[in-house]
Amino acid sequence: MSPDAPANGNGVNQSPAICRTPVTAVTETEKRIVLLIAILAGFLTPFDGSAVNIALPTIGSQFHMDAIALSWVATAYLLASAVFLVPFGKIADIYGRKKIFLCGLATFGVASLVMTLVATEQQMIAVRVVQGIGAAMIFGTAIAILTAVYPPGERGRALGIYVTAVYLGLTVGPFVGGLLTEILGWQSIFYINVPIAIATISLVLLKLKGEWAECNGERFDLSGSFIYSIALVSLMYGFSVLPDMTGCSLVLAGVVLIGVFVWYELRQDCPVLNMQLFTKSRIFAFSNLAALINYSATYAIAFLLSLDLQYTKGFSAEYAGFIIVAAPVVQMIVSPFAGRLSDRFDSQIISSVGMGITALGLILLIFVSETTPLWYIIAVLMIVGFGFGIFSSPNTNAIMSSVEKKYYGVASGINGTMRLLGQMLSMGIVMMIFAIVIGDVEITPEYYSQFTTSLHYVFMIFAGLCVIGIFASLARGKRSGQTP
Repeated sequence: MSPDAPANGNGVNQSPAICRTPVTAVTETEKRIVLLIAILAGFLTPFDGSAVNIALPTIGSQFHMDAIALSWVATAYLLASAVFLVPFGKIADIYGRKKIFLCGLATFGVASLVMTLVATEQQMIAVRVVQGIGAAMIFGTAIAILTAVYPPGERGRALGIYVTAVYLGLTVGPFVGGLLTEILGWQSIFYINVPIAIATISLVLLKLKGEWAECNGERFDLSGSFIYSIALVSLMYGFSVLPDMTGCSLVLAGVVLIGVFVWYELRQDCPVLNMQLFTKSRIFAFSNLAALINYSATYAIAFLLSLDLQYTKGFSAEYAGFIIVAAPVVQMIVSPFAGRLSDRFDSQIISSVGMGITALGLILLIFVSETTPLWYIIAVLMIVGFGFGIFSSPNTNAIMSSVEKKYYGVASGINGTMRLLGQMLSMGIVMMIFAIVIGDVEITPEYYSQFTTSLHYVFMIFAGLCVIGIFASLARGKRSGQTP
């Protein structure tokens, strides 16, 4: 039985009478327009995240933020995105992906403008939450629209180009962010987002004709969305206050609530997250697990090395950004080729090899210290970027090709959620180690040795996660055919 079969006696699946898949012809011109829009959207949010990471030491100095509070500038954005991504993916399937996509671009652009006006760290974190909500609307729809218009034989190439745009944002973000921070101040990073958002909105309104509301008329699962949101917030905030008893209690509560969420969703006629996508498709389940592990093990690398290069090695934000681009540059080059390979060969082996190379890079990062030569850091970043580039687009292709069109919004939302959850867990691990090793203090020269010790512990954990991820990637099995 496929995850798209009609509802059974328990009412687990949506009725195909409600979730219908209209057959529409898509011209090559329309495909290119959708791809261009996806490229702009794919560039926008990672550019913001990577540019902000490089500016964090400057932001921390201005607002006198301790290590954990500084982490929350990045984490608040990720947490808000993760909380709202799946719900907005489902809302997009019901009411139209283009509508939600436009709302996301507008929210992200306005929040970016407001970020330049904040006066306190609390205001900054609050606006980052709003930015994250806008990003969730973008994440939950861009890949879904792209997948809807490209057939299986062309999908890997299109997704590879989209992922390249993501990596381009990651590539230029640190360098441009560092340059802007040094010359114009950290606020200028957020000004850049505004014209990109306006250009993308204009292109969507003028050129994108479809709406893609393939579950029109279905009821939205508000209760399930609420349980899901509370679970994620409990987990993430709990991570930030470990090893305190409050942190332990919140993490435990988050895990329990995730169990409650799964139990509740399995009993809904119209769940916000169709659990049968996991239970009936091994490829979908293990590809998403592999993505979760990979992002958990890699996202905080740029954050940590940004701090290391600027604090312990004394580099400027501009120079640190130039160094960190080594990984995303390699990712950007490799990803399109990996996407094309996944159209011809099974993604199981390709993605697993990528995960293994990433694990090697993380093992090498364990040995980074205050005296580590710069060439070593750049070489290791290139290894990590090469591994991640081989892993990402084939894995995304496997996820999106394992479901029917009517679930593209939810599948895109789940895929984005795995990325954001992984990124969030990555930052959660960092905050936990910071809380244990450094404590609630600003990172100043007397705490550099504790900071370096924190790096070692974090990279050990990340390397272990990536090794586990190799087995998760292999466990998906081989693809017998792609879902049209």
